[in-house]
Amino acid sequence: MTRCEWAGPEQIYIDYHDTEWGVPEYDSRALWEKLVLDGFQAGLSWITILKKRDAFRTAFEGFDPHVIARWSEQDVQRLLSNSGIIRHRGKIEATITNAQAWLEMEEEGGFDSFMWDRVGGAPLQNRFERQADVPPKTALSEQVSKDLKKAGFKFCGPTIVYAWMEACGLVNDHLVGCHRHDFCARLQRD
Repeated sequence: MTRCEWAGPEQIYIDYHDTEWGVPEYDSRALWEKLVLDGFQAGLSWITILKKRDAFRTAFEGFDPHVIARWSEQDVQRLLSNSGIIRHRGKIEATITNAQAWLEMEEEGGFDSFMWDRVGGAPLQNRFERQADVPPKTALSEQVSKDLKKAGFKFCGPTIVYAWMEACGLVNDHLVGCHRHDFCARLQRD
């Protein structure tokens, strides 16, 4: 079975690639969770986040933005002492700020609508043959990053945003030879 070049060798990475990465995500809260995790990944490998994802979900109360938006310095300190997650003050504080921004965006039409409108409501279908052809960012991810920052989000630079768009299926960047490319291309909403 042919996979994207980055998928492996660890089974957790293969499973993520084969079941989750590139599948269009339409749930607003789930989109936000994945953006937060991509922000925590900055400067680290994605496998690190995958291995800690369950601990993150526990520490961040299921990534419920309604809860996280009300957190205080006491919660930041609690998370800074949690060895199961990435203990980075700036990223933890950004998660609280991002929860507040997400709540505002939800009231203004929805975070999910905000994102899917950026791609015309359907995943962008790329046809890259080699991993080296896949860009780390695009003009679209640069614009989305600016829009998110304008809305109050942090840790959402264009490279983070592009990786997030790939992970959430807003962009189909499975290589054309990968067994998941055509599968994910068929998953878009009608």
